[in-house]
Amino acid sequence: MHPQRQRIETYVAEHPGAHFSELSRELDLATGQVQYHVRKLVRGDALARKRLYGRTHFYPPSYDEWQRSALALLCRETAREILFVLLEEGPAHPDDVADDVGIARATVEYHVDRLREQDLIDKEYGEGNRVTLSVSDPEATADLLAAIEPSLPDRLIDRFVVLVDDLFAD
Repeated sequence: MHPQRQRIETYVAEHPGAHFSELSRELDLATGQVQYHVRKLVRGDALARKRLYGRTHFYPPSYDEWQRSALALLCRETAREILFVLLEEGPAHPDDVADDVGIARATVEYHVDRLREQDLIDKEYGEGNRVTLSVSDPEATADLLAAIEPSLPDRLIDRFVVLVDDLFAD
């Protein structure tokens, strides 16, 4: 196997859900190189690919569709923090989650919608239409969270979103 392909495959095995630009940045490869080698790896079934919410993510082929979708979202700090809160504290109202994570309620709703689309969160309506959020499959979600190590640029982008959120909240 070509050495660059081996590097990409190893990186994806260690960072499941890595997106295309992350591969280029972290492996210090030109975009064209990444495109070429990733295409070969996907065609050869050495990597799986999933496009979700504007990004193409890559996985070892052993990950199923749910895991791929879940990891794509868990790589994003705010979505991950929402899940951490729900795993630690159990079912909660969106206002409580927003307070615990330190973000605006609208931002929680944005991420909850995506987390629900990918079957990570359940949203139930109780008495008086009171909404309760809970993790759909706590064990499987906790296992995937253990596999995540977000890159520094991803963390910085997520922190910037929270900062902008705080500015508009004031």
